Amino acid sequence: MGTILLVDDNPLRASLRKSILERGGAGVARTSDAAEALCYIEVPSQTQKLSLIITGHTTAGISGPEFVAELRMRMPRVAVLVLSSVGNVESQYEGISGVTHSQANSPDELWPVVNQILQRVEKQSA
Repeated sequence: MGTILLVDDNPLRASLRKSILERGGAGVARTSDAAEALCYIEVPSQTQKLSLIITGHTTAGISGPEFVAELRMRMPRVAVLVLSSVGNVESQYEGISGVTHSQANSPDELWPVVNQILQRVEKQSA
């Protein structure tokens, strides 16, 4: 299982999500915003085992779709999970490949979604 990059500006929520993901067996790196995440992925040693990037639909300084489009340009093969508490955001990501959307917010909902994506990524890379 590769590393997950969690992009979340809320320290409490990020800590909870990080704990959930680590309990599932994932290695997790965290950045607090889109700019920090874009800097993180510029370091090859940090991204060699990167399997998934988790971000919210709303991000500070840049819209979620703009951020995800930039991620895809720089890392076209890494899966992206966009979490949103509102529905119908999928249309804003049309034309951007490798993006999964979810309204999973509780611990019971988050890990199954992430685990499914990670299993799909492992099958594709095998």
